[in-house]
Formats: sequence, C-alpha cells, structure tokens
Amino acid sequence: LNSTAHLLAFVAAEEGYFEEEGLNVTLTQFSSAAELVNGLESDKLDVAFIGSVPTLTFQSQGHDISIFGGAMTNGHGYVIKPEFTDKDEAGVEILKGRNVASVKNSVQDAELQILLRDAGIEIGEGDDKVNIVYFDSQKDAYAALLNSTIDAASVYSPYASLAKSQGYKVVYYCAHEEALENQPCCRQVAKTSSLSDNPNTFTALERAFIKAYHFSQTDHEKTVQDVKKYIDIEEDFIDTEVYGGYSVSSPDPDKKGTVTLKDTIVELGYTDDFDIEPHYNTDIYKAALDSILAESSDDIYKSLEDHFNEFE
Repeated sequence: LNSTAHLLAFVAAEEGYFEEEGLNVTLTQFSSAAELVNGLESDKLDVAFIGSVPTLTFQSQGHDISIFGGAMTNGHGYVIKPEFTDKDEAGVEILKGRNVASVKNSVQDAELQILLRDAGIEIGEGDDKVNIVYFDSQKDAYAALLNSTIDAASVYSPYASLAKSQGYKVVYYCAHEEALENQPCCRQVAKTSSLSDNPNTFTALERAFIKAYHFSQTDHEKTVQDVKKYIDIEEDFIDTEVYGGYSVSSPDPDKKGTVTLKDTIVELGYTDDFDIEPHYNTDIYKAALDSILAESSDDIYKSLEDHFNEFE
C-alpha cells in the first residue's frame, strides 16, 4: 500500500498546487528507501519522501543527500494477533516471548527498540524477550502475520486501520507513547548539490507542499478524496489515519526532532555518529513559508511559522 505519509504530494497534485508554482511533477512509488536514494543519486528523481531513520543511516554512510522538509510525524505502531490480547494498546510488554515482524533500517523498528530499551526488555529468543524477525518491506512484514510463526508486526499508516478491520489488535501507536511523541517520520530529501544549485525550484516545490498542508486543514472531506485516488482503501480508514490523532502531515523540516532521533539511533547502535549540519537545509522551507506569509497570512500559516521558530 502507498502511505498517507505522502498526503502533501497527493493533495498538491490533485489541487493543482504544483502547476500553480510552475512545476511539472510526476509522482512515482518506490518499494524501498535504498531505491529512492539510488534514484536521487542517479538523477532519476529530484525529490523523495524517505523515512527519517533510513535517511539518517544513508547520510551517515556518506551519501550526499539532505533533508529540506517534512512529510509526516508519527503514524507508526505494531499490531498483534487477537489470541494474545483482547484489547488495543496493551503496550510492548505483550510482545514478550513473541516473534515480531519488522523492517530493518526503518522508523518503526527503531521506535520498537526504543520502547523495549526503556521497558528493560531484551531482544532475542525466550519467554522474557522479544524476537524481531526482519523483512525487506512493510508489505512483507504485514503479510507475515498470515504465517503461524509470526505473532505481531510493525505497521505504518494506513496498515494500522487495515489491521484492525481484519481483527488484529494494536500493541501501541507511537503518537500515544511519551518516548515517541512528535517523532519525525517521512522527510523531504534531495541531493545536497541540487538544493544549492536550484534553490528557487525547491522553494516553489515547498510552497506547493505548504499550500497542500493548508488545504488539508481546511477541507477535510476533499483531502480524504484526494488521498483515496492514490491509496485504494475505504475512505473511513484514510480519515482515521489522517485525522484520528495518530499522525500529522506537516511540511516542516522539524530539525530539532530529527537531530534528537539521530542521536537516539546512534545510541542504539543503528548507525555511526556523523555531522548532520551539512545535510540539513532549513533555508528553503523558511523562504517558501516567508513568501506565503507575505502574500496571505492566516492562523494556519502562522501556526507553521510558530512551529518552525520553535523546532528549527
């Protein structure tokens, strides 16, 4: 499934904001972060929405890519077969002694490791441990629930709503976990050199995303319809994922939150430490937002300005 994490792009395309900014944009879905990074580096892609954790690990490995905006905050969790619990949000303790399907080098895997660490639960086989079984994609991890050997699986939107409709129970939503509150997920990523060589083009793109965010805050029903054109599931599921309090689709770069996440995954041993400053561009977002505020300021746009000033 495509993800509601890409809402800003869907809305910008459907509501004509790309064209309004003089851009000819083609949306293409890829199956992995590695493919997206390869697409950027080979100039087959200009921009990619990539999960924060894989973006950070690729940056740490020397890939010259930069974050210049956001796409979604939170939006992940884990689900478990109903024979292991009769209620939602039982917490990670319910995963003890279970085989859990996850995706290596993903936000949802890092979040699980953070919660297990904080709860003092070890990773591995045994009644008091959680055995993580890795798959190549979220699609594969979710499909693994059909196997008798897998008890629980990671999800990102809209898989959580789909899972509940199929009878699974939610172990946790990251948005409801204090340790994961306001966790940056999908980031806007481009080649570092492209951002410096073509700032006006990327500023125009960011303006389109900012307008799409504004639209999503003012036209609930049409936003859901726009997203449904790209994700073939029931509108009620989309509505829950987008407006149910489980995620926020914001274009803000959220630099503070992402730098904190970088430090956390370094502590987890996910990746080596590195200097993120050359790979984080907040100037483009600021220029785009400032230009829009100069044209038509309202409470929604001002809230973006307030958020940026606090978390840049």
